[in-house]
Parts: sequence; C-alpha cells; structure tokens
Amino acid sequence: MKKRLLSVVLLLFSCAMIDAQEVQSEYKITLKSPGNPAESYTLTEDASGYLKASQLLPIEIRQQKEEHGSATRITVTLRATDLVYYNFEEVCKLSAMQHADCQFLMPGFWYHRNMRSPKEAPSFATSDSWQVREDRLSTPLTGIYSDKTGDFYTVVRLDKFENESLATHSAGEIILTDKTSLGFTGFRNVGGTTALVFGFPYSEAPKTYIRKLTLAPAVQAFEKLEKGETRQLVWEIRKGKAADYSAFVADVWNYSYDTYRPQVYADAMSTAEAKRVLSNFFTESYVNKYDLKYFSGVHMRTDDCESTGSVEVGFVGRVLLNAFNALEYGEQTNNTDLINKANSVFDSYLKHGFTPNGFFREFVDYSHNNETDIYSIRRQSEGAFAILNYLNYEKKQGRKHPEWEAKIKTLLANFQKLQGQDGSFPRKFDDQFRVTDPSGGSTPSATLPLTMAYTYFKNKEYMESAKRTAVYLEKELISKADYFSSTLDANCEDKEASLYASTAMYYLAMASAPKERDRYIDLSKKAAYFSLSWYYMWDVPFAQGQMLGDVGFKSRGWGNVSVENNHVDVFIFEFATVLDWLAKERNEPRFSQFSSVIKSSMLQLMPVKGYMFNIGKVGYYPEVVQHTNWDYGKNGKGFYNDIFAPGWTVASLWQMLSPDRVETYFNPKKK
Repeated sequence: MKKRLLSVVLLLFSCAMIDAQEVQSEYKITLKSPGNPAESYTLTEDASGYLKASQLLPIEIRQQKEEHGSATRITVTLRATDLVYYNFEEVCKLSAMQHADCQFLMPGFWYHRNMRSPKEAPSFATSDSWQVREDRLSTPLTGIYSDKTGDFYTVVRLDKFENESLATHSAGEIILTDKTSLGFTGFRNVGGTTALVFGFPYSEAPKTYIRKLTLAPAVQAFEKLEKGETRQLVWEIRKGKAADYSAFVADVWNYSYDTYRPQVYADAMSTAEAKRVLSNFFTESYVNKYDLKYFSGVHMRTDDCESTGSVEVGFVGRVLLNAFNALEYGEQTNNTDLINKANSVFDSYLKHGFTPNGFFREFVDYSHNNETDIYSIRRQSEGAFAILNYLNYEKKQGRKHPEWEAKIKTLLANFQKLQGQDGSFPRKFDDQFRVTDPSGGSTPSATLPLTMAYTYFKNKEYMESAKRTAVYLEKELISKADYFSSTLDANCEDKEASLYASTAMYYLAMASAPKERDRYIDLSKKAAYFSLSWYYMWDVPFAQGQMLGDVGFKSRGWGNVSVENNHVDVFIFEFATVLDWLAKERNEPRFSQFSSVIKSSMLQLMPVKGYMFNIGKVGYYPEVVQHTNWDYGKNGKGFYNDIFAPGWTVASLWQMLSPDRVETYFNPKKK
C-alpha cells in the first residue's frame, strides 16, 4: 500500500528554565494506516530547530518555546500534507532525579506510588511507569517530587478541551471516530532516571483501567488529520521546590487553580429551590413496613428509583442524617407529613436500632433477611453525628430525649473501648469489640461526634478522646500525606479520608480554646489542600450521544472518588464550609473562590420535571457520575451506573446547603 504523506509542524520544548544537563527530551510520532500495525519514528532536533527522523518521512517538525515566569510553555502544531492518523509523544528525562527517590502525583488519581491500592487497580504493584488519559485527572497534570532533594517538576496541558470522540474499543490501537481534546500524561522509569511523559491524543500504558478492579491491555488512540489540516497543542513545564510531599501537593493545587481559574456555574439553583426539590426524596422514599422506619436510599435503580428493602445508618445510606434534615425542613415549612415521617424514623431506631452491646444496626437488608454483623467506625460515627445534631436541635425547641442521650452515651463509651493507644480507631469490628480491620484511615470520622458530644454533654472525656484522634491524624495521615481507606467499598487512596481529616480539625477548632485553635486550623488547611486535589479544575469533554455531554454537564467542582472508584460525585458535606472558614482564618482567597465553584456546580444535575437527567424521580440526586473511560460494569463514560444510592447524595448536598449548622452547634448564641 502506498504510504500516505504527512507534513507536521511541532512546536516543542525540552524543559526550558532548567539546566540543559538536567534534562534530555525524546520525541516520537506514531502513524497508523488503517488495517495495519502502527509504526513509530524517533525524532531528533537539528541546529535550526527542526525535528527529523533517521529516514525520510512525510513529516516536518519544528519547536518553539516561551518563558512564562517560572514555567516554560510548549506549543505543538501539526499540519498534514495528506490524510494521516497520528499519535505524538514526548519523554522528558530528568537526569538529576532518580526514579527510586521520587513520589508521583496525578491529581485525583495517583498519589505517592498508589501502594495503598490493590494490584487490580493502577499502582506500583503492577508497574513503576504509568501514563493515562487526561480526563481521569482533576487537573490534566503530572508531578514528580524527589524525597531526596525536595525538587519537583510538573507538566500540565493547556487547551479549551471542547471535543471528545467515541471509541470502538477500549484497548489496543484505536482510530478515533471524531476529534478529541484529550491527550495523555504520566511518568516513566528510564534506566533508573525518572521522566515526565505526555502527548496527544490519549494513550494509556502499561494498562488501562476500564472497570472497578479491572485492568485491561494498553490503549493508543489515533486522531485523523485531513490534508492541509492543522492541530495545535500546548503544554507547560515547571520546576519548583517543596519541603515535603504535602507542600508539593499544595503548591500544585495553587498553581492549577491559577492556571485554570474555574468559574462559578452560571445557572446554579438557589438554596431554597434546591432544598425544595431534594425534599421530595424524603416524601417518596419513606418506608414504614418494618421494625426500622427509613428513607430508602441504597441499592436503587436510577431508572425507577423504587424503594428497596435495605437501610443503612451511615456511609451511602445516611438514613438518620436525612431524618434530621426532613424534621428540620418539615418544621421550617410547616410540613406535618415530613415531621411525622422523620419522628417515626427516630422512634424506630431508638426502639429497634441498636445491637445488644449498644452499636447501631448499621445495615439491614429486609428483602433477603440479612444484616451485617461487622461494624465500622465510619457508619457508627455518622449515626452518632446525626443523632447529636438531632438532640441539639430538639433541645433548642424545648424537647428533651433522655433515652436517646443514654443510647449515645453507651455508643460513645464503646468508642472509648475501641480507641487505640495511638488515638486511632479500627476500621471494622464486631459487636464483641473484636477488630476485623485495624487500619486507621477512618479515624477522622469519629472526631466529629466526639467533639460534638463534648459540647453537648459537657464531658471532658469526649474531648480528650477527640484530641487523641488529632495526634494520630497529624502523625500518620496529615504529616505523611497518606489518606486512605475511609470509604467502605474500596481500600486505597481516597478523597474522603483527607476531607474527613480536614473537617475533623475544623470541628476540633470549633470546640477548642483559642490557644489550641491555631494548631487545628493549620492541620485542617494542610489536609484541605490534599482533599482539594481530588476536585476538578476543568470541564472534561464528552462526545455527542454521551448523556452527560448532551445535557451540558460541567465537571468543574466535582470530586474524583478514589483510585479504585474512578468516577466523580458530590461528596462534600461540610467541606465547602470548611474552605470558606479557612479562607478567612488563613487568608486563602482561592479556597472560598473554589468553594463557590463547588457549591454552584454540584447542583447542576438536580432532577426536576422536564430536566430529569436520566433519573426516575424528582430530587433523587445521581451518585456514580462516569466522566472518563471507567465504569462499575454499566454504561461507561457519559452515563451513570444503573444502581445508585441517593441517600448520601441528598444528605451531602443538604449539609452543603446548611453552612451555619456547625458554627451554631458550637456557638449557639451566634446567628
């Protein structure tokens, strides 16, 4: 077959503003002829700035660079003189940085070496070199940090990110059906030296991550350029220094924010309207035919949102927090039906909701006559959190609940039995206090009810216990930037552990004397940066036919879940309020600005009549929003999984929409 001709102009850079001896750049262009294996060509630079292959190729290559403060911007332009299918790659070897000395960052997806993750998810357990498509990342950026020197390098992609293409396959060599804006980025071990790798269009190696705990063979995409057509690409490379990995993550987040400047979602729903719509969930999900009354919020189908026989106290169910939300809203709007439903939930849990030793019955499946006998500090803490909010609210209304107070005191006594000498709480245990998972990543979830109980009951023992959690969190999570295993459906690096850690320090600051507050504020800030790194700075593109793109979904302000669960969601709760608080306490205006982005963007998929976003009922907010090439086994990018848990999404958004709750809890005189 006659080879097609290509003329390409590439404006590239070899990592300027860095000593030339520190950096060696390699360039490769891979061309594919339909029906044939792709061929790769190594490129070298001549004295005039042109890049050439060792053999005559239909390629014209040129590089150009611009200095932008401490960074150098690379502009890449490709122009075809004949029809061509191409993939371009640059490897920027950092000779002064040994791979073994380095930690890595791809925001929202890769932290350190992802060694908290199982081998079935991306981690060093599979390979010490990874490159991924940009829409997996909250910022399309790769950072490499040297533990030995404190030096770091980042590469970030700059583009309008307007287009996506449907792909016929998820692995191997793929010719895209249309234009895409998605390239790739990552890191590579090159003979013991670490390297930044990036290019366009996307290419994932050594594996692609297509489904929960499912790695597939590598994928390389090829974009078509017609004769005379031009493609322009821009990257920016930066070198810096940081005291530790946490400081590195903070620096990268600030840089990412300043680079992308995400804007508030323009069509955001008002707080009043959002709560009105969400309240329909309380009305329609109520189930009263079992000993426990509840708002059905787990294991539901997105298409019909019919209630199920499963009820969960915390985590994805959040039945008790939603009962409090329904009660408060019912009294605010004079909705007797909501008030009665909420009170029936509380009454049923008071009577039937505890184990013989005083733990919450965490998860009950009435449909299959099944109930968990392994409990978690996270669910137990979230149940206690909800009840303490309820008790505090009721006290303000002149209503007392001594039986509930006794139940919570028993539960908190159980907490004290479970707490380790180092201040941590085991992740999982049974009713006899036998620990089945001793890992401490869920510890910060307990800090919240302990500080609240101290304020409510005036018992210093609760505060001492909370302070011990802070010691553990500072030593093992925050100082090491090692946040893990907060979620119950994954065991890996996750967003929720860092969010909970930051929020825990916020609660401790609220409950502490002025002399102690500063320490907790600073720790909250440090954890906040890590948590923020999971939230999207940009709007990933979708192809026509992918529902999220068809409805105009914007990913800015939404957070990736974990390394295992590669989708975005609305897990936020008090964290937006924490960001606003930190912005004032530590003069961090970016925090409050991004908080505004989060609060506006997270309401955009609210199901209302005429705009249901493929959800079966009004107010049942979606959960598994699949924004990249990953799914739970259903539907893929641009859609949801078919099963979801709106209990927690409603609770999270409601907490976000109630920013005064925490401060008024700890400072009841303040309005």
